[in-house]
Amino acid sequence: MATTTITQEARPARMTVQPSRNSALKVDGTDPKFGDWRDDFVRDGYAVIKGAIPRERADKYADGMYAWLEGFKLGFDRNDLSTVHKDKLPTINEKGMCLQYAVTHEDFAWAIRGEPGVIDVFEKAYDTEDLIVSFDAVNFGFPGRTDIAKNVPWPHQDQDPTKPGFRCLQGLVNLLPNGPKDGGLIVCKGGHLLSEEFHEAMKDEPRIPAWTNEWFGFTDNGMKWLEEKGLEWIKICAEPGDLLLWDSRTPHYNLSSETHQPRFCVYTCYMPVTDASQADLIKKKSAMERWVGTTHWPNARHTGSNVAKRDGEEDPHNRFKPVNKPVMNERTFKLTGIPYIVADEAGADAVEASAART
Repeated sequence: MATTTITQEARPARMTVQPSRNSALKVDGTDPKFGDWRDDFVRDGYAVIKGAIPRERADKYADGMYAWLEGFKLGFDRNDLSTVHKDKLPTINEKGMCLQYAVTHEDFAWAIRGEPGVIDVFEKAYDTEDLIVSFDAVNFGFPGRTDIAKNVPWPHQDQDPTKPGFRCLQGLVNLLPNGPKDGGLIVCKGGHLLSEEFHEAMKDEPRIPAWTNEWFGFTDNGMKWLEEKGLEWIKICAEPGDLLLWDSRTPHYNLSSETHQPRFCVYTCYMPVTDASQADLIKKKSAMERWVGTTHWPNARHTGSNVAKRDGEEDPHNRFKPVNKPVMNERTFKLTGIPYIVADEAGADAVEASAART
């Protein structure tokens, strides 16, 4: 069984969930004025937290991501964009997302999730310290790719239309300079507030097929509806270390770079552990033990695989554990959800004891 490496001095204890202080974001018209980024988020459906990670550490994480790609020894060289080719890289889709190879559990990914300036933002949003985090994708967006499918717009919401209201605060940490033409996240400002009205108006519109109900794609008619409501699409610019947040009801997608600037980011989505069942947490522990990812839903609604395909066949370069396993302090280890498991006491004890010895 795979084990998680954590620092000896930060050995976690079984967690007791603290009661909510009832100041969590509601985004339903009843939020008070906060005087910070939360006001932007409530109004616009997105927000940017500048410098959530200090620039020096953000640069270090970007370097780790480059080193991870070069570590496959397929010919990729960060200093030579001509080496950006599917034959010289692990499998990365046209959106820039890398989902397999245990990349979501590499040390740089977990170090980012455990950054105090990132966790603090989500603690403030949910008004609780008892959070869990997604094991979501890592994005390696390179400009000018012609060796893979073209990245076409895919405007969508990451939320089931039949389950309205504010349910998920999505996020990503940006790790390279990301200007107006450098690709990246584009959002429909204010679209979250019209989500229920939209779905009522478009209830007879055939849906774009999706593998999960927690994804809704906007058709041409849907995009026209948003336009007629006067909503504006905003391409978000960011510096290394900035944290970008958006309501899962906010229509969004990503753009490819029109310059020579790559785009690197790690998706970071947290939620209160009280939103996960014991079965969810046990499933999440299994994902951790197998070094596989999840979607943006931290309660492990869906788990992934480390079997990537290359030219239709299993990639001979597949990896099933991180090259550099994460080193976690107690605060970060809590985010795995493992310390909150009570339905599987013996299993949780075994994982924690093994982790403390590693």
